[in-house]
Amino acid sequence: MWDKLLSTRRYGHDENQKNVDLEIIRTNFQRDYDRLIFSSPFRRMQNKTQVFPLPGSVFVHNRLTHSLEVASIGRSLGNIVSNQIIKEKKADNHPLMSELGTIVSVAGLAHDLGNPPFGHSGESAISNFFENGGGQSLKSDMTEAEWLDLTNFEGNANLLRLLTHQFKGRRAGGMMLTCACLSAMIKYPFASTERTKKGKYGFFQSEKEAFNTIAHETGLVCLDAERNIFARNPLAYLMEAADDIAYMIMDIEDAHKLGILTFDETRERLSSFFDGENLQKFHQKLESVKDVVTDTNEVVAFLRALSINQLTTRTSEVFINNYDAIMNGTFSGSLVKNLPEKIETEYEESSDLSVKKIYNNQAVVKVEITGYNVLKTLVEEFLQAILSPNTNYSRKLLQLIPNQYKTEAVSTYDKCRQILDFISGMTDLYAMDIYKLIKGDSALTI
Repeated sequence: MWDKLLSTRRYGHDENQKNVDLEIIRTNFQRDYDRLIFSSPFRRMQNKTQVFPLPGSVFVHNRLTHSLEVASIGRSLGNIVSNQIIKEKKADNHPLMSELGTIVSVAGLAHDLGNPPFGHSGESAISNFFENGGGQSLKSDMTEAEWLDLTNFEGNANLLRLLTHQFKGRRAGGMMLTCACLSAMIKYPFASTERTKKGKYGFFQSEKEAFNTIAHETGLVCLDAERNIFARNPLAYLMEAADDIAYMIMDIEDAHKLGILTFDETRERLSSFFDGENLQKFHQKLESVKDVVTDTNEVVAFLRALSINQLTTRTSEVFINNYDAIMNGTFSGSLVKNLPEKIETEYEESSDLSVKKIYNNQAVVKVEITGYNVLKTLVEEFLQAILSPNTNYSRKLLQLIPNQYKTEAVSTYDKCRQILDFISGMTDLYAMDIYKLIKGDSALTI
């Protein structure tokens, strides 16, 4: 199975064009990492909100720094797992088995690229426009599946489009990443018609063919051929775990920096992931640091590192202990939900704390409200312009759209996709600038 999962075929290339030459300076997976690092969509994430408003005097995480941290944790998870697979001889020796850490790192680097400005608030604004707003009138022009794509706009599906779609003036295959890395990014290997209770799914109808190509190339386990549902790539579990760990720990650190959590609250949360002898070692290391470091932010940074190491180690154990189920597609849930009971309980308590004290913080709520209204307005204005392009105002507005997003779209669905490609690629700040331009109000601020 690993022979398929570690496919070096680049999406958009002929299926016979594979390169497994290990004598080159960089493997194909390492080239994928570099392509993402140097890409415009990746750079734009520096101006996309993670949780808290974009920083002023206190620097907190944005989408770019979060993605780099997920990539780092993912690399560690992949390396630990590959070492264990090789050590325990759980699979035939594959020349690229040592590259699992690179693949998971690539997936972590890319996992948030499909998110629109203002994150989940932006997703909600787009979805609500079609489900309850002015977009309702377009429903009769689409298939049920196409309509569900729009009324449940999903950043994960948008990621696959961003990486594989041939935008105007660009080459076929999008970024032309390897199928192995693309497959590891797909957390939800099914369409919007099969979305989860939380509305999650992995590809739009416009990328159905791309998804199927990647799924078959990497040998994903098919769970239901008629409904086109597949099991996850095993490495997608590691990417998801890296994201979960980064979210939890870094949100706690940011909350401490902003004064939302006290040092004692922060220390208690970060120490809760340890027990027994490991907890004793945690406190010993804490005391040794406190003896020489007086900056509480620096102490928290040290505790954060210990906590990430602990969760990474324990999560990789979950993967290895459930290896067969993960490989044959019968594993359910996430890796962090299958941590030892004590750690899993503390993880849930940290999640509850995040909701109570972090995600409901006034500064966060203000950004969400602002983002919701900005995205709602942009979708409404630009969609009206592309559907009625002959008015003077529409022509002016459409001139703001970069050439790469301008297509000869005929169907209403494709026109919607064109506008959403443009808007979802915006940074928070650029979205605000266009919003101000439309409203004629330059005094608005986040």
